[in-house]
Amino acid sequence: MKVILTKDLKGSGKSGDLVNVKDGYAKNFLFPKGFAKPADKSGLSELKSKNEAILFRSKKYEEEAKEIAKKLDGQVVAIEAKVGENGKIFGSVTNKEIAARIKEDFGISLDKRKIDLGEEIKAFGTYVCELKFLKGIKAKIRVQVLEG
Repeated sequence: MKVILTKDLKGSGKSGDLVNVKDGYAKNFLFPKGFAKPADKSGLSELKSKNEAILFRSKKYEEEAKEIAKKLDGQVVAIEAKVGENGKIFGSVTNKEIAARIKEDFGISLDKRKIDLGEEIKAFGTYVCELKFLKGIKAKIRVQVLEG
């Protein structure tokens, strides 16, 4: 019997998968517990529309990521740091500070985990950081650490 899983089920598949199971397993376990529904005409059309909606949202998200990457690529982000001993900065510049500055300067909210510093920023100067949005969509920005 073909069924559409409504929840992830170890050994059978993930939510939204169309799987073939034994009749007794489906009627006595999957349907009563709400783990699956029959793969009839209405269930299949619902699954198809759900998959199309997911595909549409992912394409829209990818287009937005490309647009943001294009806008930020090559931009300079200036961050002021406090001066510590011997003219070095006090502490280091973090992803969180860079994300906050990008939001302030460009109005773009960016997750700090998407910012790859490459190396710790513990001195004044200009550094190149990579922003990773999706697989294959990246942008490089320059972080300029100034005395503040």
